[in-house]
Amino acid sequence: MSRVKPEAIWQHDKVLPYILTRLKDKISEITAVEKILLFGSRGRLPVERWNELEGKDWDVLVQAQCKLKNARVLLDEEYHLDLLVLDESQAKKFIENMTTKELFPINELECLTTKNKENGKI
Repeated sequence: MSRVKPEAIWQHDKVLPYILTRLKDKISEITAVEKILLFGSRGRLPVERWNELEGKDWDVLVQAQCKLKNARVLLDEEYHLDLLVLDESQAKKFIENMTTKELFPINELECLTTKNKENGKI
């Protein structure tokens, strides 16, 4: 896998799909991936304010058929991700009072990007 420039990590439209596709493929070798969600700072802030979060990592929750312990071993250290892989009941409990953004199977960021392009904001 080629390395992503550290300064490009904040370009979610270019970097995040690349990172998450690779991560989803690795997890799918072990258990079926049902959802991928962003939580934490990026789950709470609108996309247009993500530039305020430079230097913070991505908080990613993968809902799968079963929980994976030590999921961090699936990550490349250069990508600044905090990763949890939980089953459906654990994921629901974990995010019950959180704001999240779903990235798979429904990509809420894609809808936001399309909406902003249509309005001339991107």
